[in-house]
Amino acid sequence: MAGSDSKDARSHNERRSTERKKLIVDVRFEGGDGTGIANTRDIGAGGLYMSTTASLDTGTPIVMTLNVGPRTMNLNGVVVYSDPGHGVGVRFKNLDERDEEFLKGELEIA
Repeated sequence: MAGSDSKDARSHNERRSTERKKLIVDVRFEGGDGTGIANTRDIGAGGLYMSTTASLDTGTPIVMTLNVGPRTMNLNGVVVYSDPGHGVGVRFKNLDERDEEFLKGELEIA
């Protein structure tokens, strides 16, 4: 593939900067033209993948509310991967340090 960027050739999983764990929780979200409830498929301190049929394009800002263990978290993010009709990958934006540490502890990741 002449002229292609080798960074783009990496899979979505290889581009993640933080580890994720399988965890299914409800997510209430608002983003783009959509509002809804989805389920996470996996989550980490840097982001999550949520299953949804909502149309959310890459680059769309999104606001999410989810319960992880005893904690209700209100998180901002941006869609970094979209699989229309199936789900989206979201990178957290401006994640509070306490929320990041909580997620790492709850998910038992370094």
